[in-house]
Amino acid sequence: MSKKRSPLYREILFEFYNVSGNFVRVSALDPRTNTEVTLIGDKRYSEKRLMDEAARKLNYVLNKKKREH
Repeated sequence: MSKKRSPLYREILFEFYNVSGNFVRVSALDPRTNTEVTLIGDKRYSEKRLMDEAARKLNYVLNKKKREH
């Protein structure tokens, strides 16, 4: 018997790049749709906060694409 995954939980891959000064670039990728978003955040923010913001942006883009089809 196979279990179905809840659509609320999806795999998201994150990458962090140090940018000049006090900034970090965060990329979030949904491997199922190959959709990627990036944002620039304050280096003083926690990694969790940056990941949450990138995931929120990714979900926004995925939902927008879904509505367009």
